[in-house]
Formats: sequence, C-alpha cells, structure tokens
Amino acid sequence: METNRKIVTSCSSMAALFFFISALMASSSIAATPTQSFEENFNIMWSENHFTTSEDGEIWNLSLDNDTGCGFQTKHMYRFGWFSMKLKLVGGDSAGVVTAYYMCSENGAGPERDEIDFEFLGNRTGEPYIIQTNVYKNGTGNREMRHSLWFDPTKDYHTYSILWNNHQLVFFVDKVPIRVYKNSDKVPNNDFFPNQKPMYLFSSIWNGDDWATRGGLEKTDWKKAPFVSSYKDFAVEGCRWKDPFPACVSTTTENWWDQSDAWHLSKTQKMDYAWVQRNLVVYDYCKDTERFPTLPWECSISPWA
Repeated sequence: METNRKIVTSCSSMAALFFFISALMASSSIAATPTQSFEENFNIMWSENHFTTSEDGEIWNLSLDNDTGCGFQTKHMYRFGWFSMKLKLVGGDSAGVVTAYYMCSENGAGPERDEIDFEFLGNRTGEPYIIQTNVYKNGTGNREMRHSLWFDPTKDYHTYSILWNNHQLVFFVDKVPIRVYKNSDKVPNNDFFPNQKPMYLFSSIWNGDDWATRGGLEKTDWKKAPFVSSYKDFAVEGCRWKDPFPACVSTTTENWWDQSDAWHLSKTQKMDYAWVQRNLVVYDYCKDTERFPTLPWECSISPWA
C-alpha cells in the first residue's frame, strides 16, 4: 500500500460512459445478504473516538483529522468467499486521504502477510477518484492496478466486493469486475497467489499525502478536516476459519463461491470486464516494462480463461 506510481491519463467519451452504465449496473446476479450489526462483525482497531454510527446503527463513519485516522476489522478470519461492503467516499477536496478496504492475514503489516487491497485515493476538488488494487503473497506486493470510475463515489453509496477462491481473485465495483487475478497450477512453488492463509477484512482512513495524490505532489489540506468515509451493508458468504483447518476450504465445492461457475467470469461479466479494460484502466503493473523489464510470471496468465 506504499506505492507511488506514474498515472497515465485515459479518456473515453461521455456518450460511451452513459451508454454502458445501465448494463454495468445490472451485469451480475451475485449477491449476499447484509449480515447483522457492526458490533457483531467488527472491532475498532484504533481511535474509537473517530468512529460514529447513524442513529439506527446501519451507517458507520470513519473520520480523519490531523491527529489520527480510524480503522476496523472483522472479528473472524476467512479463507475464500464473497466479501462485500457499500462505501461513500470523502467528498470535496480529499487530496492525500486514503480510504482502504482490504483483507489481510495479519493485524499489522507483517513481513510475511498475504493481502488483497482496495485503496481509494483522494483528489483535489473536481478531479476524479482513483481506485488502486494490489495483491500480496508472503509480504510481496508491487502488483498494483489503478482504475478510474464511471460515477462520483462521493455522492452516494456504491458496492465494492471481492470474490476469492483457489482459482481467481476478482475485484468488483457495483458487481462489475474491474480486475481479475488468476491462479495457476503450472507453478509448483506458487509465489504470487494468496491461497493458503486465512484473512481478516479491514477498512481504515489515513493520511497518505506522501504518495496518494499525484505521487505526493498534492498534500492534505487539514483546514478541510475532518474527512469522513461512510459504510453500510457489510455482507460475507465465506469460509470462516477454524483451527487447524475448516472443512469448508476443502475441495468439496459445496459453496457457490468455490464451484466451477465462480472459477471464471461469466459471459456477461467478460463483456463488462472488456469495457473496463478499454475505458477505465489508468495503470497496470503488467504493462510497465520500465519498472519490470522482465514481467512477473503471473502477468502471462489470461484473465479470460
């Protein structure tokens, strides 16, 4: 999550964007029922005084000021499943602010951690939000992709989801697959796909103005604080970890998220994914030959298979 990469601007016509929005929003039947209350699912990691809820307890707010940010994590660890949350991001001038929504095998950023990241990078007023995704295996990341969005994520809640099984990781925005990260059985000592360690799910808001907005050129304007990201409707359908090894992560494929249909994109998802690839990709480490003269092995695996 500490990367600082050159952003390449990509453009597409507004007509094309409007034409595809309805198809993107209706593209997938994947869904999960929101699960219980915040207290039943999560613990505050730090700065409980920067966490608030709505009166009915259904909306959760994390705030950042020049003193500290805030974060929470699930009470349980999972290995494989479908993980989903609705977020509304910091509006206005949010340069330097990072809202992170991710899974990790450790409570801290340990040197051997596995991790699956959504990071929402703040902006100067009027500039588009950028989503950065990353994947860590045994402490090694550097697998960043960056995307723009077809909507303003500060105006309303949108759903951000992770499908994780032994065959693929898929990052979804409003059920639209924006990134597909595949596994392969052709590598005997797999050093790129996180499939062995159970993970907690986390979210946090923090100051990343040394890298997050235009490579650190745009600093956080603390006069605009507090910066608030809001959450609701957490949903999980996954294998809850039980030592030493829960039955649900075996190869029985009894759960939809580990059955063959979840090992690949559907026909409709492939159409959506192709549109995202054409219109919304801002940075892809697998195309950065300056940074990687020899591309990492996983870049050779087709996301379409």
